[in-house]
Order: sequence, then structure tokens, then C-alpha cells
Amino acid sequence: MRRGPPPSAVVAGFVAVLVGFTSSVVIVFQAAQALGASAAQQASWIWALGLGMGLTSIGLSWRYRQPVLTAWSTPGAAVLATAGAGVPMADGIGAFMVSALLIVLAGASGWFERVMNRIPQALAAALLAGVLARFAIDAFVQLGTEFALVAPMLLAYLAGRRWWPRYAVPGVLMLGIAIAAGQGRLALSGVSWTWAVPVFTMPSLSASAVVSVALPLFIVTMASQNLPGVAAQRAAGYDTPVSPVITATGLATFVLAPFGGYALNLAAITAAICMGREAHEDPARRWWAAAMAGAFYVALGLAGGAVVGLLAAFPKALVLAVAGLALLGTIGSALATAMKDEASREAALVTFLVTASGLALAGVGAAFWGLVAGVLALVVQRWRLRA
Repeated sequence: MRRGPPPSAVVAGFVAVLVGFTSSVVIVFQAAQALGASAAQQASWIWALGLGMGLTSIGLSWRYRQPVLTAWSTPGAAVLATAGAGVPMADGIGAFMVSALLIVLAGASGWFERVMNRIPQALAAALLAGVLARFAIDAFVQLGTEFALVAPMLLAYLAGRRWWPRYAVPGVLMLGIAIAAGQGRLALSGVSWTWAVPVFTMPSLSASAVVSVALPLFIVTMASQNLPGVAAQRAAGYDTPVSPVITATGLATFVLAPFGGYALNLAAITAAICMGREAHEDPARRWWAAAMAGAFYVALGLAGGAVVGLLAAFPKALVLAVAGLALLGTIGSALATAMKDEASREAALVTFLVTASGLALAGVGAAFWGLVAGVLALVVQRWRLRA
């Protein structure tokens, strides 16, 4: 603690926040607009979500000395963008609070942790690799359209991994920003330097909003966010207690819901950045990366639209390239773990492919269906062996 946060952990935290915000903040604004949020209420949503993610990430990482990074529910925002259309804001806030209480119940009762404890490590690792694979693929796809920007970043990453592995990703980020600035592609003129002001909305309870908003929000948050979030932690070798962490995210959501904090959960993709060797060579020091990401999230929440605009100033190709390259090591380690045991290799491969496919059924994302497919493959395989 006296040594303070390692520089590599600070950069890893910044990259995690950069990826998390720029990749999905538009969906959050769409969700707020579907519920009829004003401009002030939309800024309040960012305030609530930023403070919620930041304080829970700092507090939980500090408490367990492990990288525990939280995030807003991106699939939950996608649900709100469609299911929330026509729902009054007050009824929507009430639905957020009902969903939060269900998350608290899932955590405090221990049933979610019991389910996670029964998932084989090979499937959890394959699930993580599948969730992250599309980010790495997207990074290389950018070579076709943004070669002048992405190719030097790739070369810098390869050189960094060879000669200064701890600072490979920071070097890639700095080089990308320098190239984008040289190309005149940092859109800083659109940034509005204002502080966010929280806007309280008195919640109301509506049966229709509970059915159409609260229940889908709860299901997709648990299946598409918390499930791969726990899998990411375990695949990285961390045994953070599941029940108290899930309970904490539910309580934070309940408190911040009237201000727009619709759903907080464990992060998976951005958490992997904080749990990889790029954050720190010593796994026991990587919790600093999640804590620093939390500090950046708090700053984002307080600055509201100003910082969101600042992050949006980065070219999309730069964000995709940094994210994909930062996750290569984690993807490789996860695949190695998933394929290590021959008895579960086929089931792990099924989990990986279904998850990486992006399949979505009944409003639930590919992470859930990949796990279902992998468990089914494992059950059939073991039944065949017994027979």
C-alpha cells in the first residue's frame, strides 16, 4: 500500500475505462432516451453509473485485495432501449429498484454462487475466451481500413512484448494517440467542459414495468454480465467471494437507481484488462488496476458529459486496437486452460465457439448460451463414457 499504484496498473485501469465507456456509452444514452430522459437526466445517469462503478470497484478491490471491477449492464441498456419505450421515467426507476432487489436476493441467498461453483474451470475459461475473442478479431479487422493507424500499434505491441512487456500496452496507447493527433483525428472541439448534476426522480411501481422492464433487466444482467464476470475472475486465478460482491452491486444499484443507475454488475471484458499480466507481473498487485479504473470511473461520473465527450474524441479504430491487443495475453491463457484437459476439451470448444459467435436468443446474450451448450456437451460426453 505504501508503494502506491504501479504505473502499469494505472494505465491498465485507464484502458479498461476507455474501452468500457467508448464501446457502450451510446447504448446507455439510447436507453435513457427511450424512457424520455431530458438532457439533465441523461447527464445524471452518467453521474450515477460513474460513481456506482467507481466506488464499488475501489471498495471491493480494496476489501479483497483482488481486481474486482464493476460495470454498467450493457445488455441491460439494450433491453431498456427497446422495452423501455413508452414507459414513464418514474415507472422505469421503480423497475430498476425491483431488479436491484432481485440481484441482492440472488447474492445474499447464495444461489448464484452455488451455480457458479458447479461450472468446470475448463468451461469458465472457454467462456472468457469466447467473450473476449471478438475484441481481438476487431483489432485485426481494423488493419484493412485503418492500416496507417493500427499497423504501427501492432508493431509497437510486438516489440513491447519482446523488450518491455510490462509497458507494451501503455506504449501502444501512447503511440496510437500520437498518430491520431498527427492525423488531426482527435475530436476535442466537441467536448463540453461541465460538471454533471444529479437529478432525483421519485420512483413509482407499475406491474407492467416490473414485467416488461425489471424482470428482463435482472435476467440479462445476471446471465450476460455477472456470469461471465465471475468466469473471468476464476479463469484468471482469483477466488473472490461471489455472494457478497453480487449483493454489493445490487445494493449500489438500489441506492443510485433514482438518479439513473439502472444496473451495476461485475465486468468481464474490461476486468480482463485489469487481471492480465499487462496490469502487473505480480497477480497480488493487479488489484490496483481495478482500483485505479474505479478512480477514473468516479472522475467520469463527476465530469459527466465532458469526460464522455473526451473519450468519444478518440477514433474508434484506436479504441478497438488497444482493447484487442491488451486482451491477447488473457485470451491465450484462457484457451490454454480450456483445452488442457482432453476429457473436457470438446465441451470447452463448443462453449468457446458459441460464445464467440455472438448468438442471442430470447434477449439473452451469447455468454449464457455458450455455457448452456458447453454443459450440454459435457453431460452428453460423460453419459456416453458411462454407457
